[in-house]
Amino acid sequence: MIAPDIEFQTQIRSALLASSAVTDLVPVDHIRAGSTRPDKLPCVILANPDTANLGRSGEWHLTRVWLDLHVWAIEDGADMARQIGGAVAHALWDAPDLIENDIDAYGRPSFKYMRDPDPDKTYCHGVATVSGVVRWRP
Repeated sequence: MIAPDIEFQTQIRSALLASSAVTDLVPVDHIRAGSTRPDKLPCVILANPDTANLGRSGEWHLTRVWLDLHVWAIEDGADMARQIGGAVAHALWDAPDLIENDIDAYGRPSFKYMRDPDPDKTYCHGVATVSGVVRWRP
């Protein structure tokens, strides 16, 4: 059994890697899970998922999973971050297919963008949140 949050995160990343619109803007090895501090730019970093156990439906358990995707860009700052965000949104328009579990409800990514407050820096950081209610068997 794969934990619902791990499978959700894994399939979200797979959807990003399968999108040429995303990988044309962000190298494949810059799309990763882990620490949200950027080490290579531009990048998309999948933060640790948040979960809420909702209950049962027959033999299945229901867990809502929220996943934040951090988009970092330095060249062309805000414009590049928004281009990457648009490609990410399109790649995640439909719920990903899970292997062992199912998604009963899906929330498309919503974005917020923040510029570095230092006027001499051109960093832009965007955060997207995507969610799903995952039906799984323990």
